[in-house]
Amino acid sequence: MTAPTTPDRGITAGVGRTALLVAAARAIENHRPDAVARDPYAEHFVRADPGCADWPLHPAQVSPADPLWGRLAAYFALRTRVLDDHLLASARSGLRQVVLLGAGLDTRAHRLPWPPGTTVWELDRPEVLAHKQRVLDALGAEPVADRRTVAGDRRTVAADRRTVAVDLHDDWPRALTTAGLDPAEPVAWLAEGLLLYLPAVAERRLIATLDGFSAPGSTLAYEAKLGLENTAVRASATYAAARERIGLDLLALFAAGPRPDTAADLAGRGWHTRVHTPFDHALSHPRALRREQDDCLAANRWVFATKLPPT
Repeated sequence: MTAPTTPDRGITAGVGRTALLVAAARAIENHRPDAVARDPYAEHFVRADPGCADWPLHPAQVSPADPLWGRLAAYFALRTRVLDDHLLASARSGLRQVVLLGAGLDTRAHRLPWPPGTTVWELDRPEVLAHKQRVLDALGAEPVADRRTVAGDRRTVAADRRTVAVDLHDDWPRALTTAGLDPAEPVAWLAEGLLLYLPAVAERRLIATLDGFSAPGSTLAYEAKLGLENTAVRASATYAAARERIGLDLLALFAAGPRPDTAADLAGRGWHTRVHTPFDHALSHPRALRREQDDCLAANRWVFATKLPPT
């Protein structure tokens, strides 16, 4: 089927446009024979927006030295794989509730082999979810089915995908529980490419609220930046390329002011946290990311947390 060509308001500019940038990166990665992550839907989201008509969607169109479609796209691909692995590990350990905060054009409900009984909630603004749903509907996409033997009967069971159209500045917990989340059961939370766009006070509020809805055993994975980057980093080729070539001023979108130490906050709330750089993960995957001078990725951190039982 052909995906729609009329974009929805809110997906073509600002933070919404970052979702298209990440989708394009996943599309490029999807066509690599040694892809670290597969997303067959990503290119359709990009093609559905006329403003992205000249964006590359295949590695043959990209130079590895390109700071935007080469290195930054490789970063997004690696981030996708690492977070995929984390969520599947949480689900296979027994968690059956998965919540994608600021889901954007995430298609994990459709492309990952979730264990039977898993529900995946996608939270984002109505216009973002509408853009995604129209593309998925045009493609006839359905959540992926994982095959399991149940009482001797081999059956196909797909994840239960539920979209929740809500701005995270509003009462998202009420919307989420109305959509079926049970706070008494553990949750695998994901905030991919979200917190770095929130003001510090909003980040603290979100984490406090999330903690209150997390039973022991819940997990959280999120991306953060450590503080303000220096002038040389802010002048890097990657930020310049995004601004000049696709009209995306990432520096203007990042929340201003000092960043909170959310990992320490979680630890104080009874979570065990692990903080990694993207370079920590890269060595185990092809096309490893290497540090560069004045590197715009050097301040990025991927944080993984598990809520411990009360003592």
